[in-house]
Order: sequence, then C-alpha cells, then structure tokens
Amino acid sequence: MSRPRRKILLLSPRGFCAGVVRAIDIVKIALEAYGAPVYVRHEIVHNRHVVDELRAAGAVFVDELTEVPRGARAIYSAHGVAPSVRQEAADRQLRVIDATCPLVTKVHIEAAKFARLGYTILLIGHENHDEVIGTLGEAPQVTLLVSTVEDALNVQVADPERVAFLTQTTLSLEETKDIVDALRMRFPNIAGPKTQDICYATENRQIAVREVGPACDLMLVVGSSNSSNSQRLVEVCQRSNTPAYLIDDRSEVRAEWLENAGTVAVTAGASAPEVLVQELIAYLQSQGFGPVEEVSIKEEDVRFSLPPELVMPTPARPAATV
Repeated sequence: MSRPRRKILLLSPRGFCAGVVRAIDIVKIALEAYGAPVYVRHEIVHNRHVVDELRAAGAVFVDELTEVPRGARAIYSAHGVAPSVRQEAADRQLRVIDATCPLVTKVHIEAAKFARLGYTILLIGHENHDEVIGTLGEAPQVTLLVSTVEDALNVQVADPERVAFLTQTTLSLEETKDIVDALRMRFPNIAGPKTQDICYATENRQIAVREVGPACDLMLVVGSSNSSNSQRLVEVCQRSNTPAYLIDDRSEVRAEWLENAGTVAVTAGASAPEVLVQELIAYLQSQGFGPVEEVSIKEEDVRFSLPPELVMPTPARPAATV
C-alpha cells in the first residue's frame, strides 16, 4: 500500500518583520541612489541569504568602522549601535544612514532616560548579541546584564529602590516573564518600560508556534543560526515536546526528521525571506507532504518609514504664470 499524503501547516505571521523590511530596503535604496560600495557595519539583519544577496549587489559588510574609508557612506544594522560608535563615525567623517529598527531605538531611549534619573538598569538579554551590545553602550556604568532567572535572583544593585529593567526585543515571552517576575519579587518598586520591549513580530511568531506546536509532529523554522528570534521559535515549540529544528534553507532538512512525521509545521524567523519558505514547501511536497494548510493567528500591518537620510525632498513646483 502507498503511504497516504501527509500534511503541511504553514504558520502566519512568519518571516520578515517591518524592521527587517526597512533595513533591507535602506541598503538597496542606498546602493541605487549612491552606487557601490556602501559599507554596512555588521550584518544588516541576521540572515545569511539576505547578506549574501546584498553583498552581491555591492554592499560591503565590516565588523568595525575602522574598516570603512574616511568620509565614505556607512549604514548601521537593524540591531542598533552604542553612542561610542556614533562618535567614531563622526570622527571619521562618515556619511551615516541609520537602519536601526525603531523598536530597538525605543529601548535605547528608555535606557538613556533611566540613566538620567539615577536608576540602575537591569537589561534582560543575551550576552554578545549585537542588539544587547548597543543598548549596554547607552549607559554602561549603570547597566547590568541579566540573562537568566538565576541572574535575576543574584544581581546586586547600588540602591534597591532605584532599579529599572529593559529587555532585548527578540527574547522568548515565557522566559522573559519568568525573569521579570523574579526581579519584581526582589525589587517590588522596580520600574520598567510603559509598553513591553519585546518586538510585536517576535511575540506574534512565538504565539503562532505555541498554538500550533502540539498539533504537529515536527516544526521546521527557517532562519539563520545567529538569529535570536528564530532560535526562540525552536525553543517555544520544543516546550510542547514537539521536535523542532532551525534550518537556513531546504538543503539542511534531514530525511530522518520526516520519516515518522504525519504533519509538519513550517514557519520562519523575522529575518528569513519568504522565498526560502516556499522552496522548503516545494521540497516537502516532493517528499510526499501536502496539501498545505495555512494557519493564520494574527494579521500584521506595521510599517516603518525610511530614515531622513534617504527621504528626498519633493522638488518645488515652478510658480504659476498669469
């Protein structure tokens, strides 16, 4: 007997968020407007395919601004930079275009505000992540990194009555809640942002995975290994005891993952292109999976405007003659 066709659950929302779309557009528009090379400090977003495509178009990715010729055009990645990096760019007379996600900028503004008010800032996030490095740089003398509940239970502050917390935008909702709860237990008067720092797209994709995870035999998450929000999707699914794997593209799918799977769910991190998702779907269908059932959890309509450096003024109309 032939094996019955197996089902694919395609999660929505998935893939690019508004901040990623904006950052990629900034590099493409800069290349069109000014020509190559345009220098980008760090990966514009954490996805190998996106970076390779932009590199082929003329973007030059560098680790530090010292690699950028004096006076050249440079772009900050979506993850944001510390004030010291901005000062270095000014010292080198670089023509900067800022692709920092507006939601990350919001966290930087909060950090500067709490520092001015004399608070110790507890930044919930992952050590050495680009976003965390940038946020720590806003007020390094008064900011402490908290990565786990254990950290929260042991962190020492100068004044327990003047403490505030902020979070990296791409964290796990559940893990972050546990850390914040631990901080509130230790510091009942702890201050925090008026609205949560975790990105709307990170939250929506995690909610979709949490709801669908128990209904599938396998979850495949399209995203690069250095993408924090993509890694969190795998972790959220694994908490429902459903196997989940992070893959850069269809080539990384292993045959043994599919052997006993009747239903495979597919999603993508916020920096993964939709074309990779569709290529994965086509591959699964070639392996006997189908039909595709789209599971929509929430509609997203967030858009971010371009930075002022790329907004060209509208030419003035000539005066009417009479």
